[in-house]
Amino acid sequence: MTTTRFAPSPTGYIHVGNLRTALMNYLIAKKAGGSFILRIDDTDPERSKEEYVDQIKRDLEWLGLHWDRLERQSERLDRYAAAADSLRDMGRFYECFETPTELDLKRKKQLNMGRPPVYDRAALALSDEDKAALRAERGDGHWRFKLNHQRIEWEDGILGPLSIDAASVSDPVLIRGDGQVLYTLASVVDDTEMGVTHVVRGSDHVTNTATQIQIIEALGGTVPQFAHHSLLTGPQGEGLSKRLGSLALRDLREQGVEPEALLSLMARLGSSQPVELRMSLDEIAEGFELSQFGSAPTKFDVNDLFPLSARVLQATPVEDVRAEIEALGVPADRVETFWRVTRANINTRNDLAAWWRMFSEGAEPVIEEEDREFVAEAMAMLPEGPFDETTWGTWTAQVKEKTGRKGKALFMPLRKALTGQSHGPDMGDVMPLLQTVRARG
Repeated sequence: MTTTRFAPSPTGYIHVGNLRTALMNYLIAKKAGGSFILRIDDTDPERSKEEYVDQIKRDLEWLGLHWDRLERQSERLDRYAAAADSLRDMGRFYECFETPTELDLKRKKQLNMGRPPVYDRAALALSDEDKAALRAERGDGHWRFKLNHQRIEWEDGILGPLSIDAASVSDPVLIRGDGQVLYTLASVVDDTEMGVTHVVRGSDHVTNTATQIQIIEALGGTVPQFAHHSLLTGPQGEGLSKRLGSLALRDLREQGVEPEALLSLMARLGSSQPVELRMSLDEIAEGFELSQFGSAPTKFDVNDLFPLSARVLQATPVEDVRAEIEALGVPADRVETFWRVTRANINTRNDLAAWWRMFSEGAEPVIEEEDREFVAEAMAMLPEGPFDETTWGTWTAQVKEKTGRKGKALFMPLRKALTGQSHGPDMGDVMPLLQTVRARG
């Protein structure tokens, strides 16, 4: 069975870059009728926070990305310890004691000599007595996986055939000196024991994938089908890494982005297929093809989400928004009219409150100097409310007859005086919702 996973670290909020990874893995499983695992990678006790775990779940639920299993790495530490013991037994795991400063000096020396900055495996020459002395002086060491120096090759689901020379990569640290199990080991053990068949993640993980393939094989596991998607940039090609915090899903939600808009964009961004609005994950999954994605950095502009959100709202039935419209104070018998009038004139649900304030409290009138006398004359002819769907037509016909104005010269000044806007919904629909007209004063 096809099994995928999304494995966020609960050290912050999910942003659009994380979502791209989650969505691709979800769609692969959904399209194949497989299983999607949410795995909380919380082996870092200092930085992992339960509030982030809760928000990750809320964000995925808001988007409809429902998981089939929930796992937490903090509950699987015994499995990582067993894997570490196996690696030690086969001579593929060794303890090192260099400090960060010492490692940095080694890297600089290698670079100055024109060599790749790869760990020199000096720890392999330490005797038991040397190790005991270093432990007494520095505490427990960190543990590295000993790579076989050969080419690591795989067929990447997006990047195509990849090959990395293991001799050009440092033996990865899998357990820190304080005992914390690092991502590289925990991820391998989990993917193997949970039967993960496909892994999609960012192209910044390509080297990690190479080392993990050797660890998987050493532990007797089956290597998943790996795919590495391109990284997101800003609309001008600038790096997004410093801005990702401001592109958290919870913030986009607060800005009024609709989930269907976000999913539709992220499911096609960076692919050869055009972005098309889809109103369900079933539709999105049906058209999803991993092979259509490319390796080039992918431009993301948050402003693209708002026109898509507007289109979602235009297709949203009134029953889906009735409760929040009534919460604004709109009378129950006017909710349908209010939604029909406003939904084609908003980008997000957040815009609804301003519309209701305009209807209920009256808009600040906009009156050009050359129209001032005309508007005053017209307002004197406006009947007292409540207005209905015939008010606009009847009133403007009377104003036209008395003043001789017609067309845009008749309608535009009156629209701006009543709504403060030069464009918007049909005024015949607007009038029944107007409860206060400031322009009278």
